[in-house]
Amino acid sequence: MGSAAALPDELSCGVADPQPAWIDFADGSVTFWRERFARPGVIVATGGPDLAAEARTAGAATVHWDMYLRKRVGTPSEPADADLIARRADSLFDYAVSVSGCERPLIALNEMWGASLPTPLTPTAERYRANVLRFVTRLSERGGRPALLVSSEPFTGGDAATWWRAVGQVSDIVLEKYANANLIWRDGAVDGSRRLRTGYRASAAKLFAIGIPPSRVGLMIGFQTGAGAGGREGLQPRSRWFDVAKWQAFAAEQVSRELHLTHVWSWGWAQRNERSNDPDKTYAACVWLWARDPGLCDAPDLLGKELDSDRRTGQIDLPAGVRCVYDGNPLTASGVAALAKMTGDRELALTALVVRAVERERSAVDTSQILAMERRVIASRFGGSVSAYRAALAEVGASLAVARGVVGDELRRAAIQQRLVTPRPSSANVVRFRTTFAGVPARKLVVSPAPSWLSEGTGLALATSAPRAVFEIATRRSATLRTAEGVFTVRALEDTTSLGAVALAEVRAAIVRELVSERRADAYVAWAIRQQKAAESRLVCERDRLPSHGVVSLSSFAPFLSMHEAGMNQDGTR
Repeated sequence: MGSAAALPDELSCGVADPQPAWIDFADGSVTFWRERFARPGVIVATGGPDLAAEARTAGAATVHWDMYLRKRVGTPSEPADADLIARRADSLFDYAVSVSGCERPLIALNEMWGASLPTPLTPTAERYRANVLRFVTRLSERGGRPALLVSSEPFTGGDAATWWRAVGQVSDIVLEKYANANLIWRDGAVDGSRRLRTGYRASAAKLFAIGIPPSRVGLMIGFQTGAGAGGREGLQPRSRWFDVAKWQAFAAEQVSRELHLTHVWSWGWAQRNERSNDPDKTYAACVWLWARDPGLCDAPDLLGKELDSDRRTGQIDLPAGVRCVYDGNPLTASGVAALAKMTGDRELALTALVVRAVERERSAVDTSQILAMERRVIASRFGGSVSAYRAALAEVGASLAVARGVVGDELRRAAIQQRLVTPRPSSANVVRFRTTFAGVPARKLVVSPAPSWLSEGTGLALATSAPRAVFEIATRRSATLRTAEGVFTVRALEDTTSLGAVALAEVRAAIVRELVSERRADAYVAWAIRQQKAAESRLVCERDRLPSHGVVSLSSFAPFLSMHEAGMNQDGTR
């Protein structure tokens, strides 16, 4: 390739800008570079003129890699003489043109130090950063496209933001993301991939937040094998490292597509000493290439059973209009939006839908049960008027489908709570309840069939759970009570009194019933949170925006759909 100028839509001569461009480091110490990287479809970053020319002859594109930014601009503690910066930039630019065969080359600068230093900086660090900015500016003025490699999380607060924006106007910024392969493999395909993607997004977001465009941002993925620097970190057997290499490629591709990042680089292939001489690097490189494009290296054939060739597990591949998928079941954006009309919060709605999906696995409620409860709600709380019921739904922003979903939630939750085992309340618990709720109405009743609020069928009912109407029935008279739970015949055996007026021995069973119900409700909250955490490995969400863990009682937005009768008015309000 001759010294052609890069076209406007090229990163460098012969290097298209496909968003992202995949760029792989190689120098003479990378013994396998010809086998892996010298081929069409690969972009090689190198500082060696012979290697660059040979790579281009084999069909690869090349960009320039400068290993020695420290020698050009100094360090935060020992900045170079500012008067030398322009001349050094000119020298590097001329060399990059000769190596890359391009008059407007992409030039990787390895690497900036002290990116995470908070402001205010020391005087020497200020001079160092001024040198870096002057250096990349001069390269840009000469027609190059500098790519500043950043080895730590950038501090972008305060005055630092101004400096980063100035760099972003003349140079690309490549964030080095060197994950510990042991940690990623331990998390597995789902959580490990999610960890990678989340980390990549978070680092890029810091730059976006201060106005640096995605077209100026790239990621550097590390495959080094020396201890303490990220990368393999001794992970054994090697098949596990290959899994992580695959997940890294998939994660980088996903995030770069989402965020429209310009390039993804790979680093760490060098084999210069005992620390870095890892014979498995060539195979990891094949996996890395295959994961982003199966045509670049046939890793499944090369590695056989040592490579899990599954390309889907843990990846985000959602159809249009789907917000999340739980165990293969889609949670659509339209479903979230419909529920959010009632909750007023999309994320709260999403949490509720995930909880529903999880609970459906533990408690089966069929359509006939939901419709039956809906009929009971209409009969007991709306006088049998379907139009009044629909008007109430419209008032709280709930469609008929949303309401039936809430009813199903109520039925499932009640069934799950009944199965939860809790410690029996102590005598002290009983006394404390009686004292706290001394003024609560209490009444001795016979109810058929036995309802949840008087499970024995006869005994003392308390207003903490029983419907308000049972305390209004004439003494020694019977009445038919319609509730969301069912239709009951209620006979009032005694006058309504207060809990505190009833002897402890007589009221003990009723208090124990109430306390057990409370404890089951508390146990349900803890149970639900545990189930949600366990379910995350089966949940895939757009951009990994998983819902918060929590218990959402949707009936609180539409109380007339609740199974609980305590304090309920005839119109379903409280």
